[in-house]
Parts: sequence; C-alpha cells; structure tokens
Amino acid sequence: MASFAVFSPICPVLSQAKQKLKCNSSLFSSYKPTLSSTKSSFLQYGFSLPTSKFSGSPLKSKVMGTISARAATEKTIHDFTVKDIDGKDVPLSKFKGNVLLIVNVASRCGLTTSNYTELSQVYEKYKTKGLEILAFPCNQFGAQEPGSNPEIKQFACTRFKAEFPIFDKVDVNGPNTAPVYQFLKSSAGGFLGDLVKWNFEKFLVDKNGKVVERYPPTTSPIQIEKDIQKLLAA
Repeated sequence: MASFAVFSPICPVLSQAKQKLKCNSSLFSSYKPTLSSTKSSFLQYGFSLPTSKFSGSPLKSKVMGTISARAATEKTIHDFTVKDIDGKDVPLSKFKGNVLLIVNVASRCGLTTSNYTELSQVYEKYKTKGLEILAFPCNQFGAQEPGSNPEIKQFACTRFKAEFPIFDKVDVNGPNTAPVYQFLKSSAGGFLGDLVKWNFEKFLVDKNGKVVERYPPTTSPIQIEKDIQKLLAA
C-alpha cells in the first residue's frame, strides 16, 4: 500500500483553538459576502481582461508554444516549495502519493460559505484515504481577501473549522503570479486561456503530481467527489 504524507492540521482541536487562537468573533463581523456583488465583480474582474498580442511569425509562435508546453509537462507539482500561512517553507514533494485539490480562496466572496463548508466536508471524508486540499488565499478578485495571514487563518479555522493546509496569500494572475500557479495554469488551460477566472477555481492533481482536471469557480467541491474517488483508487 502507498504511504501518504501526513500534514499537520492548520487548525488545532477546538479546545486548543480557544486557548491559542483567542478567537474574536467581532473581528469578522464585517465579512458579509453578497452573491450579487460577486457576480458584478466577476464580470468586471473575470472577463474584462486585455487580450494578449503576440509578435513574430505563426511558425515561431507555434514552435515556442510547443517548447513551453513540453517544459511544463516535464515538471510536477512536487518540484515546488511554497510558504504556509505562518510563513514557513513547505516543499510540495511531501505530498507525493497524495491526490491534491488546489483552490484559491477568499473570505468575503459570495462563494465563500458554500466552498469552505464543502471543502471541509470532502477533506474530512477522504483525508485518511490520501487526499490533501491545498488552499491559497488570493486578493485579486474584487479585493475579497484583504486580511492578513493571521486574520485569514483565524477566519478559516474558527468559522469553518478548516483542517486542510492553508498557504501564504499569492497572486494567481499577472506579472507576480506565484510559480506554483504558473505551473498549474500552463498544465491545464481554460476558456480564458490560462487565466484563473475568480475565487475558488480548482485544480485536481494526481498522485504523481500531474494536473488532471481544472474546474471553474462555480463547480462545488461535492461535484468533484467522483473524480477524487477515481484518482484515489488509481
């Protein structure tokens, strides 16, 4: 049987949480996600993006694209090191043998409650069978993740009892895109090219560190469950 990497839960047990986190519910009293504002922001930030213009001959562009694609396929998610929510380096090679669901999260999005709730449910169901959920906070969509890392951690842990790993806040689009997201996007393009479209877009990665599927933000974690089961059984 394959051995699975064991990742310390991002949240301590409830009794420890009360002692260590010293939760203050008023800290998040302003977190009032609205679906209507999310939809309008989705159109503003998700689809009003400039189209890239490529120079040079079609043959040159095709050759360069082939080289780029080949370079992407030679790497796996295990080649990257990222920082966790506490600023510590985490080599993703520790997840070799695990199926990974990678998602960019936000605390003030209209999709926040449903996604965090279902992510926790799916993680609880499959964490002992080889699934890890890796959450990357991102503030690029409607500025819906404005908090500091400690605030994001407290929000996820106290409100949703999230036990899956949460990492440092990153950019998933643009010139400062985190290397791990450059890899994810180059491995699985979408209908907007390689752009992440909104909060809670999801990438499913197999036990060998290869991206096998990409899901739009509106696809719920529960809807991905069958795909997760297939990879866990492989």
